[in-house]
Amino acid sequence: MSSIVEIHVLQNFAPSNLNRDDTGAPKDAVFGGVRRSRISSQCMKRASRLHFSRAELLDQTEVATRTRNVAGRISELLVERGRADYEKAIETAFAEVSLKLKKRKQDGQLQSEYLLFLGNREIAALAAAIDAHYDEFAKGKPGRDAKAALEACIGSPSIDVALFGRMLADRKDFNVDAAAQVAHAISTHRVDRDFDFFTAVDDFVQADEAVSGMLGTVEFNSSCYYRYAVVNLDLLARNLGGDRELAAKGVRAFAQSMIEAVPTGKQNTFAAHNPPAFVAVGVRTGMPMNLANAFEKPVHPGEHEAGITAASVCRLEQTLGRYASAYGVSAHMSALDLTDAWQGERKASMAELLDGLTAQVKSVYAT
Repeated sequence: MSSIVEIHVLQNFAPSNLNRDDTGAPKDAVFGGVRRSRISSQCMKRASRLHFSRAELLDQTEVATRTRNVAGRISELLVERGRADYEKAIETAFAEVSLKLKKRKQDGQLQSEYLLFLGNREIAALAAAIDAHYDEFAKGKPGRDAKAALEACIGSPSIDVALFGRMLADRKDFNVDAAAQVAHAISTHRVDRDFDFFTAVDDFVQADEAVSGMLGTVEFNSSCYYRYAVVNLDLLARNLGGDRELAAKGVRAFAQSMIEAVPTGKQNTFAAHNPPAFVAVGVRTGMPMNLANAFEKPVHPGEHEAGITAASVCRLEQTLGRYASAYGVSAHMSALDLTDAWQGERKASMAELLDGLTAQVKSVYAT
């Protein structure tokens, strides 16, 4: 049975619009028969992935780049190696690994037909392989060794590829099953949309002009979100070629980014930089348990004297206990709780919480 890491977060945001739909309104969903605010899992995963580098949680050789412009990055690396006429060599190399390239209409630069999620080490290795067999690729006639060198470049995924997975439609053998699953964040309570009417004032107007240069509205809400993620430790280690030390480092970086990273939507307008008031983490075997149903009945403002977040913590802990008893799984979790509502084991700081999690993960990998 696989060992898993589970992360439960309760995060109360001030008025904000962190993740918009196609109309510019905050994303939402109906849950428990009422409207909830929502942040998509894709949005949270991107914020977390970018946080790996921004917060220097991982080295650049341990992360990936998701882009259509991989050919452009490889061309830069080839220029650093003294290669000038590289276009034909890159086209041949990509064709050999069944990844199609096309030229951008704007400037003729080579692009892949869809986004490629490749580790920076994989990209560097591709550039090195092309350089090592440059004449063959430039002539469009790579030999067996040149082809083998290319094939060997892809298949050593970075931590974020190992966590979030990869699908290449043209090369299914390069696909990576995601070791991490991230739920859509939903508010623990009912929400209604609010509207901010704004006026952009013209600083230099003529006598017959209105001071207002533009009028408009922005939709927003304020929500306490329940966020959930789970990592399959066995699959993560497999995705990283059995490197358990690197896998443990990846789990810590993922957990920290889940705590610290915030989506960037409309932040210049709202500055909703509100850290989580509650984070619980645990390592165990058995089936994952998303505890969103603790909030099927919406939390209401008067449910706890300390507010909605504290009430949400109480609901979460009660539901965890019931599920653990019913399904025979461990209910033990360590928590960083700023609401003082959690009755279980508590840590005094995020660093202490992450240290404890890392020690548990390394213990699992040591067995």
